Amino acid sequence: MTARPLVSIITVNYNGAVHTIALLDTLKKISYPSVEVFVVDNASAEGPDTIVQTHPWVKLIKSDKNLGFAGGNNLALRQAAGKYCLLINNDTEVPEGFLEPLVAQLENNPRCGCVSPKLVYHYATNTLQYAGSYGFNIYTGRAFARGSKEKDTGQYNTVEKTEIAHGAAMMFPTRLVHEIGLMAELYFLYYEEIDYCERIKKAGYEIWYVGTSTVYHKESMATGKNSPMKTYYLNRNRLLFIRRNFSGAAKVVSVLFFYFVAVPKNFVTFILKRNWQMVLPLMRAAWWNLRHFNIHTNEILK
Repeated sequence: MTARPLVSIITVNYNGAVHTIALLDTLKKISYPSVEVFVVDNASAEGPDTIVQTHPWVKLIKSDKNLGFAGGNNLALRQAAGKYCLLINNDTEVPEGFLEPLVAQLENNPRCGCVSPKLVYHYATNTLQYAGSYGFNIYTGRAFARGSKEKDTGQYNTVEKTEIAHGAAMMFPTRLVHEIGLMAELYFLYYEEIDYCERIKKAGYEIWYVGTSTVYHKESMATGKNSPMKTYYLNRNRLLFIRRNFSGAAKVVSVLFFYFVAVPKNFVTFILKRNWQMVLPLMRAAWWNLRHFNIHTNEILK
């Protein structure tokens, strides 16, 4: 029987050992025979000792500071020995045969640069989070997932090209790390996977959705589903992504839309809902981009 290519599975833990252990429990049972599993601990206050105690077979990387999603993944990407790297959120769980369809798509299509499985909400089974992407609106700065909040009746059990992979579970050839570089750490949280997809496509590769594979996602366990941190980074990085990846009229219109439509709309929404704790992070996000507007963001790939 032909040997299966090694897959380096990478997950980042930040004060979420209970979720990381649950993920590892499911990874231990998968049917794919050739994997190495990295857990990157982003300087968790609780410490990663329980993870190692319950799963001594994982490769633990300890960071002395919180490097965010991109920085944490980059630590493991530098050490990955697999032909493919799977970045998977620690707040996910996987069924036994989820990995084979992802590997098959990458093995059978040399133009395929990245794949993502179907994502289903863990606490609302049969409810979809992601079934491919409609792409990124360059004027509003928003990305749209196909199938979001729909009931999963098998309507998206397809394998097809898409625009954006989902950061909760995305797999790509390890050689791309040497070809296009590591993930951009400037983002810290959110939009870094969209940025990486753009770089993959600019290098001449395709993004594919593999609906014959499923991952269950608890979503936003590290940051909170409606937290000031999430509000800050989603808004800050929305404009940062535009500045890094677009030019000309599209870039100008996107920047104007952000400052004169998106920010005022969100501000009024937070005020009307008396969601006071979100107002300052929104303003800080807008101010950060103004304060760093002269930075040539394409140079900040660190």
